[in-house]
Amino acid sequence: MNREQISRLAHANHPIAAPLHDTAVRHLLDSAVPRGDARVLDLGCGGGEWLLRALAAYPQLRAEGVDVSMPALDHAREAARARGVHERLTLHHDQAEHFAAARDFDLVISVGATHAFGGLLPTLAAARTHLAPGGRVLIGDGFWADRPSNEAVEMLGDLGDLPTVLDLVAADGWTPVQAHISTREELDAYEWSWSGSLASWALDHPGDPAAAQALDAAARHRTEWLRGYRDAFGFVCLVLRPTPH
Repeated sequence: MNREQISRLAHANHPIAAPLHDTAVRHLLDSAVPRGDARVLDLGCGGGEWLLRALAAYPQLRAEGVDVSMPALDHAREAARARGVHERLTLHHDQAEHFAAARDFDLVISVGATHAFGGLLPTLAAARTHLAPGGRVLIGDGFWADRPSNEAVEMLGDLGDLPTVLDLVAADGWTPVQAHISTREELDAYEWSWSGSLASWALDHPGDPAAAQALDAAARHRTEWLRGYRDAFGFVCLVLRPTPH
């Protein structure tokens, strides 16, 4: 079982691959989508859940998603057909950081995918290249809500605290117009869903050759979370507009 398969099982009950409740997702989309017939791009869309929800909420909206995972794109395509929004969704099998679009977009989304670009600022730089005049970016990334242990930094990287993240964003030429800081409840619910969904699959499939590996991965992730970064890690989603020069 590879990392991608583990992630798919771990997110079975939490299709938004970030610590956000459904109400927060809808609030962010309502703040980020500039108009009902907007064109939306998700860089690193995974299973496409952000796009699927935007398409369902805005019947005139059109969306495109980019991801390196063909199984994730297949899932997004099947889910779009099941929800009746497939005719307004285009999916691209490509590296998000190298994707070249034929058009600009009114909203560019990248939540929990900054690692694919090498960090927050490179992700914003990529998003800017796809943005139409007057467009917005919805980006989600981690930060340190408290002083991290050395082990936490090794696991999650050298993140800044929230004021530092906002200072970097502002210095890069962006103005936040809305945001959501994940609550302790959202953070815990996401982590429990991640390890619990994976462990449940393993317990439900005892005869599967990958069951033991899945159960071990769930236990290891839970330990890393509880002993490593639970008390220090935070997550923020920002709706950004370019700052006039």
